[in-house]
Amino acid sequence: MLKYQSPKNMKHFFSFCLLVVGCVMSYGQSNLHQQAFNEAKSAGFSGVALVANNGKIVMHESAGMRRYESIEPMGKNDIFEWASVSKQFTAMIIMMLKEKGKLTYDDPVSQYVKIPYQNITIRHLLTHTSGLPDYHELMDRHWDKSKVAGNPDILEILNRHAPPILFMPGERYEYSNTGYLLLGSIAEKASDEDFITLCRKWIFKPLKMTQTDIRSHAEKANIRAFAVGHLPDSSKQYVNANRFRNSDFTFWLGNRKGPGRISGSATDLLRWDRALYTQKLVRRKTLEEAFSPARLNDGTEIPYGFGWEVLKDEKGHKVVQHTGGNPGYNTLIVRFIEKQKTIIILNNNAHESMDRLVEALKKE
Repeated sequence: MLKYQSPKNMKHFFSFCLLVVGCVMSYGQSNLHQQAFNEAKSAGFSGVALVANNGKIVMHESAGMRRYESIEPMGKNDIFEWASVSKQFTAMIIMMLKEKGKLTYDDPVSQYVKIPYQNITIRHLLTHTSGLPDYHELMDRHWDKSKVAGNPDILEILNRHAPPILFMPGERYEYSNTGYLLLGSIAEKASDEDFITLCRKWIFKPLKMTQTDIRSHAEKANIRAFAVGHLPDSSKQYVNANRFRNSDFTFWLGNRKGPGRISGSATDLLRWDRALYTQKLVRRKTLEEAFSPARLNDGTEIPYGFGWEVLKDEKGHKVVQHTGGNPGYNTLIVRFIEKQKTIIILNNNAHESMDRLVEALKKE
């Protein structure tokens, strides 16, 4: 005969059952994630993958080589180039400046920096709807590659040659590194401080992102735990990606600020992720706009906010994410906001298995 359970005891009993079920599901999910990572590792993936639920790390693994040529194995807390994952930090600096009353999103870009185009606003830059031409292609044609270019050099070339605008501002969405480079320069003008100093003082230091910085080539070379980007040579052996002609732009564009260049670890990216569930950097309302799809002039929604792709999962829940790519590097952060699930992948051999790994880690 079943013994009678009081409502109070039943409540505790059901809570216990839910806890057990949750643990079992979490364990099963972790096993699937581990299996997916092991498959990528066996296929030749080199890098770090981290999965967290509600800020708790459920998988954190490394594979491959930090440096293939000197046979240095990868570590879980190694430092990688984040490439365009950096754009969300540039957007955050702009949001912080807006909250401080230093600028507004609808200010014209020409109020802060000289450009040969009209009617482009800070909002257009944030949402990749500016129509600006690609600065990289322009610099490749006109820059003396024995010198290292920064934002002032790139702006000077842009103004001197003034290539045609791709489309009128707000007419369509087209990813623009030029736009985020301008945001870096606008941040400096609005704050009267160096962009790197702003990132350190306003984001990296307050969030205790101790492995994260915007580093020069010399600074990166002095960090033993820096995971170098690799590509296969003609004999299919992985070598430093900077050996290739089409990769050397990381040197001659090595002082640019805004579109990339932040480097750090997966655990530091998780610290950043957790801060975005709080109001430590900006107000919740400000974050909500960053995580909302922007609109074109005709009212059409685009899948991008401020420094984030804005998507939905199969159940209609909001997902924000961003990828990054530098020679040899593929980077990714995915945030399932309602579930508070986070996926971070940092890859340093541009491996084809990364896409399969991402899809596997996204699954429940």
